Amino acid sequence: MHNIVHLVLRRMRAPLLVLLAAYVLSMLGMVAIEGVDREGRPWSMDFFHAFYFTSYMATTIGFGEVPYEFSRAQRLWVVFSIYISVVAWIYAIGNILALVQDPALKQAFTAWSFSRHVKRLREGFYLVCGYGDTGGLLVRALTERGLRAVVIDIAQERISELRLEEHLVYVPGLCADAGVPLHLLEGGLQHPSCAAVIALTNDDSANLQIAIAARLLNPRLKLICRAQSHDIEANMRSFGTRHIIDPFDTFAFHLALALHSPSIHLLHEWLTGVPKSPLVEPLYPPRGKWVLCGYGRFGKAVKRFLDYEGVPTVIVETNPERAGCPEHCVVGRGTEAVTLRAARIQEAAGIVAGTSNDADNLSIVVTARDLNPRLFVVTRQNKRASTPIFEAAHTHLVMQSSYIIAREILALLTTPLLARFLQLAHRHGNEWANLLVSRISAVTGETVPEVWVSVLSEASAAAVHQALSEQPDIRLDHLLSDPRRREARLPCLALLLLRAGEEVPLPADTLSLRRGDTLLFCGRAGAASSMAWTLQNHNALSYVVTGLERPDGTVWRWLARISPRAGGKPGESAAD
Repeated sequence: MHNIVHLVLRRMRAPLLVLLAAYVLSMLGMVAIEGVDREGRPWSMDFFHAFYFTSYMATTIGFGEVPYEFSRAQRLWVVFSIYISVVAWIYAIGNILALVQDPALKQAFTAWSFSRHVKRLREGFYLVCGYGDTGGLLVRALTERGLRAVVIDIAQERISELRLEEHLVYVPGLCADAGVPLHLLEGGLQHPSCAAVIALTNDDSANLQIAIAARLLNPRLKLICRAQSHDIEANMRSFGTRHIIDPFDTFAFHLALALHSPSIHLLHEWLTGVPKSPLVEPLYPPRGKWVLCGYGRFGKAVKRFLDYEGVPTVIVETNPERAGCPEHCVVGRGTEAVTLRAARIQEAAGIVAGTSNDADNLSIVVTARDLNPRLFVVTRQNKRASTPIFEAAHTHLVMQSSYIIAREILALLTTPLLARFLQLAHRHGNEWANLLVSRISAVTGETVPEVWVSVLSEASAAAVHQALSEQPDIRLDHLLSDPRRREARLPCLALLLLRAGEEVPLPADTLSLRRGDTLLFCGRAGAASSMAWTLQNHNALSYVVTGLERPDGTVWRWLARISPRAGGKPGESAAD
């Protein structure tokens, strides 16, 4: 607001002075020139009447001559005053219109409105720096879950796109450089409700600046950064940044995971996917020779993980020396049949179209399939707008950076315990994951399950927390019972129990619960809300534990005393 007032006063100083001079000059003339009253006696207008007359004369309203008819001299002065006041108003109005259209004023007003809205937030929110493909996907996913986000992006067209989006909750956005600490403070970096800072710009140095500012100005915040350079990633880790996501390394890791543990890879895809979307089919990449087209950051990451898995690769690169290709590299883009034949595509088991150009990647896929229809095809999608074309190509696996990063961040923000469970799944091996995949599909059907965490605390599970102090025999299967029909089971599965630092994967239904337990569940849509009812509602908990509905309210308690049937009977739900 200080900037707005300063800008208005600076731009309107001259027009206001001109307008003031025109009014003062007109008033002085009206006071100095004598007139004649009704009796023919000379009179002089006072300053009040002069100001009154000049006010409606200068605005061209024209009420008339007051308090008496003017003399010739007065009317001559009025004519002069009309012209100078109209010119002064035209000059002032022109400057007002120019001021309203001034980009600096618009930017200052937008920044003030943005900062005021952020200060008024009382719910927890996430500060998202960068609203490209990744930021757009993440913000939409957050708002669909009822979570709030605040966006800062350096490009005005992206902020305009944000305002046009129909999010379920309002998302304030500011066009500014998120690498500048002042703009981070305006975005709520030190706001008590800010839960995390997420750096998603396409500039690694800007993400590094955001990480440093967030670590120094508010060390308590969770910090999640995107990094495409290993040097920047090492720099971020040096000052304590825990969550750094490299989309190329992440995808290459999942590709290698699908090679040696397809069930664990499928478990990753299901538990970190978008809820209610169709379940993906398991992948079984072959282990023969692979052709890798493009040896940039993505190509290097894929080759490193394929080498670790013992999969031989042939590299196709347009500029091998600049890319740092190893020996025996085929020179070319891979879009030509002669280049792919030189890479012996007919003998290959798989191909990775990993250049930074979507058109080239699609051309590589089409040409390679013509030469070898049995290929396992992996392609890189650089722009989210190209999704319809890549879907039409029907490749086995698509690497879309924005989707990978958004999915990883969403899992960290909404279910941080999921990462610990997936690490445990790696230790148990592929066979264990295969059995778990079967159990999940039996519970959730053909859609990606919802994943949620329940903490048995007074704040999030009041009924269970209180009941555990009175009857410590409440078991996990009580939470898994339907509070409307206790003999039915909710369509969900307990994945992990965290108790006093101890991790128990796939806890048994007969496990007795304790205060402070943290449980990770996955299940069909709606199961989480039903379980929340049991956790919070004393009647619902009593019903699933005993089969009896405890009367609530004065009238129902009185009826329970006079009639044994009023207390409910087995099989009646808490809702009834």
